Amino acid sequence: MPEGHSVHRIARQFAANFVGQRVAAISPQGRFVDGAARVSGHQMVDAFAVGKQMFLEFETGDWIRVHLGIYGAWDFSGQIDMDATIASANGRMGQTNMRGTVLDGAGENSLSSIGAPRRARVRMGEQTSDGRLSSAEHDRRLSSAGRDRRLSSAQLDRRLSSAENDRRLSSAEGAYRSPADSFPPEPVGAVRLRLFTDVVCADLRGPTACDLLDATEVAAVIARLGPDPARDKSKAAETRFVTTVTAKPTPIGQLLMDQSVVAGIGNVYRAEMLFRAGITPYRPGKLVTTDEARALWRDWVKLLAIGIETGQMMTRDGLRGQALRDALARRDDRHWVYKREGLPCRKCGTAIALEVMATRKLYWCPSCQV
Repeated sequence: MPEGHSVHRIARQFAANFVGQRVAAISPQGRFVDGAARVSGHQMVDAFAVGKQMFLEFETGDWIRVHLGIYGAWDFSGQIDMDATIASANGRMGQTNMRGTVLDGAGENSLSSIGAPRRARVRMGEQTSDGRLSSAEHDRRLSSAGRDRRLSSAQLDRRLSSAENDRRLSSAEGAYRSPADSFPPEPVGAVRLRLFTDVVCADLRGPTACDLLDATEVAAVIARLGPDPARDKSKAAETRFVTTVTAKPTPIGQLLMDQSVVAGIGNVYRAEMLFRAGITPYRPGKLVTTDEARALWRDWVKLLAIGIETGQMMTRDGLRGQALRDALARRDDRHWVYKREGLPCRKCGTAIALEVMATRKLYWCPSCQV
């Protein structure tokens, strides 16, 4: 399942390429037809993530909430700013990129030398520069995104008309048809939602949830989630996490996966954070000291920022040069315990254990974590 860093990166991709523009929306699969119709032709005004959920706001006051779950993913095509991680994943964002990030000798995306066509389905256009956004740049783009490429009403109407004519839904097969050389490309597979402009397209497949909400409903969803340091790393957010964790008898290994306790942590970050802290996943939350809980929160602040920046769940500190390149490219080199069952602990040599906690696989070192 995509963890918090991936969903924040997807939200930033929408902020960079969709916010500020009028967006066409269709549901080729047919399961989100009414929701797509509500927002189609209207401007997207915000895109952000809280934990593992993403929220897209439109000028109509409608919101689309997406929870990718285990199988969900977004596929982007067209003229997309991308970094090496997105390129290495062939334009797919959501499902964990097990291929890693491949860098060439100049430290650039290894696909950048390939002559990608102007409208490429998985290469995501010609723009292969680093597409990572700082918080300030994210905010700037929210206010000015699409200024140079925004569709006029007439242009979007023509695009919508073309979409309707070129991709008619076949009642027999439930699939859209389009000319092979048209943009956006013909939907492939069960596309729950397609959002597109004249230059960029995003296809959503396999989500756990894709809902149309109003502002009140969005606020209610967010209120049920724990703090997310990518949205709020204030002292109040830290205190909320520490207070919640240290009051519960539930094992800390389960608490970190509880999205009402802290938003965004999944199986990888859970295992790695507890190893870094030297805490057994079986220790009850109420036996975790205040200082330990505070350190866990601050480590999550750090690791989440690294994940958003690099696109990978990098949890080993101090890597430089080839060691860093190897870790970016291969999961085996970037983690302390995750997926290393039976292998010697990188610190003490004890075999890494693989167990099950609340139906989820759990990786940890029985010697280093107490």
